[in-house]
Amino acid sequence: MVDLYVYYKVRDADTAQLAPLVRAMQAQLAASEGVSVQLKRRPGNADGLQTWMEVYPAVPAGFDAALARAVLDAGLEPLLAGPRRAEVFTDLPPCA
Repeated sequence: MVDLYVYYKVRDADTAQLAPLVRAMQAQLAASEGVSVQLKRRPGNADGLQTWMEVYPAVPAGFDAALARAVLDAGLEPLLAGPRRAEVFTDLPPCA
């Protein structure tokens, strides 16, 4: 399993509308895919933009497709100030 981190920019003016959409989408993913979810933001802003991050620890194979469908269904894209960027991380093996 891998951990998935998705970050993107949000205009200050759109945060109140976007937050409940993301939270509802994540709740649906938690229920349907059995994943843990987190929603974070970088402190402060720059030029009226905030950076948000969705965190999905220990996701199963194929989760990226379920997430892509959920994002479309939730209608998030018009409220974003640029693309969603995904990063995948894995655990380091323990020292022997």
